[in-house]
Amino acid sequence: MHPSSSLATQLQSALASRDERWIRRRLPDPHTSSPSSPLIDFNSNDYLSLARSPHLRSRFLHKLAHAPQVLGSGGSRLLVNGHAHSNLESRLAGFFRAGAALLFNSGFDANAGLFACVPQPRDVLVLDEHVHASVHDGVRASRVPRAARRVFAHNEVADLRRVLAELVAEDGGRDGGLRSGERSVFVAVESLYSMDGTFAPLVEIVEVLEEVFPARNGYLIVDEAHATGLYGPQGRGRVAELGLEDRVLARLHTFGKALAATGAVILTNTLIRDYLLNYARPLIYTTSLSYANIIAADCSFDMLCDGTAEEVCKPRLLPISHLYLLTQITSTQQLSRALLDLSTHFTTYLHPRLALAHIPKRLLSLPEHLTPPSHSHTRAPAPSPIIPLMTAHPRPLSAYLLALGMNARPITWPTVPKGRDRVRVCLHAANTREEVERLAEGAVRWAEEVLRAERRGAGGAGEGVWERERESKL
Repeated sequence: MHPSSSLATQLQSALASRDERWIRRRLPDPHTSSPSSPLIDFNSNDYLSLARSPHLRSRFLHKLAHAPQVLGSGGSRLLVNGHAHSNLESRLAGFFRAGAALLFNSGFDANAGLFACVPQPRDVLVLDEHVHASVHDGVRASRVPRAARRVFAHNEVADLRRVLAELVAEDGGRDGGLRSGERSVFVAVESLYSMDGTFAPLVEIVEVLEEVFPARNGYLIVDEAHATGLYGPQGRGRVAELGLEDRVLARLHTFGKALAATGAVILTNTLIRDYLLNYARPLIYTTSLSYANIIAADCSFDMLCDGTAEEVCKPRLLPISHLYLLTQITSTQQLSRALLDLSTHFTTYLHPRLALAHIPKRLLSLPEHLTPPSHSHTRAPAPSPIIPLMTAHPRPLSAYLLALGMNARPITWPTVPKGRDRVRVCLHAANTREEVERLAEGAVRWAEEVLRAERRGAGGAGEGVWERERESKL
């Protein structure tokens, strides 16, 4: 492509526009974002720190050495259905107590494939406004007309009820197909939302669906990507934790976050599994996960099943600052508990420091769901490992933390809504209290510097803060 061609000009103009608005995406520096980075990791989705586990590594290499097939997969699952793939699906159906399981190459493929094909032309799709982009892509590719696609306010059960009631009324009330069961309604949520760290009120959503649609044609689909391994018995997710397995149509679990592997699985009934095999394009028209990928995922589920994660934090592999974990953690369940305790410690440590420093919310704050009301003596709900630091200036804050040896990434529109910029903090089982306290103190110190600079007329120390934003190109 010639650099002066019309196409090149249009592409360059679009990228320049993103530069001007500070929303251009770039790959992070591999020296600061790789597992071997000297930076403290507050960025990756390796929640249980299993990616650095010598026990998991040893188990994987042992299984790999004894596996009959290791390289490639031979093609699409419809061409080659290897024993490893089939056995893992059977195992996952049993582990998650589901009627059937179907592997996909990624969570994105799974969501996009399911929502594109399962809802029928006369059906209705209702999405939480913060649900993952893969769901939106699947919905756009579906046969459900635009007029039958609705969004409800994030985690607001009352607004969901309002949307469902409007749909029933538009359909002719009690005489329409939605009430009689001739048409179906699919509601899409995440059990744990990846940008805000909020939990879907799954029980309440199920109850509303069953109440509004007594013919049982209201179906809930739950993306458990960020809850897998952390919540529920043996890490089976929030649906299992709440005992809703039989009241949810489909669940998505991914292997690439807390489980340190690759791929995803849709858990549903045998009819929908068979339908996906026939109509889900991301499954049909792609080479399936390699045997090595399947073996790696199988090893991660070994650790969930038997709880062996005692090697994750051996002193010979982690710095001395991690020694507090060594006598505490002997299983994945304990890793999960330690991680969630750490999340609580971070928010309870940060919140009073923000208040005492009188930092304006536009500079730095915790989101409302992690901030107890000022008039209340009750604590805010226990946080997830995903904790957004809300700020109108996420890039300079991230750059400031980077200079202190901590990697926490800025998130801006279009990944999150306009005006909801943040530095997204992801905590891990191998992080220490000392590290999260350093993170909190560094963030408050940055906000204090900016505030002092603003009061002086954007000179001195504050000027350096803004210059870091320009130089960082995060």
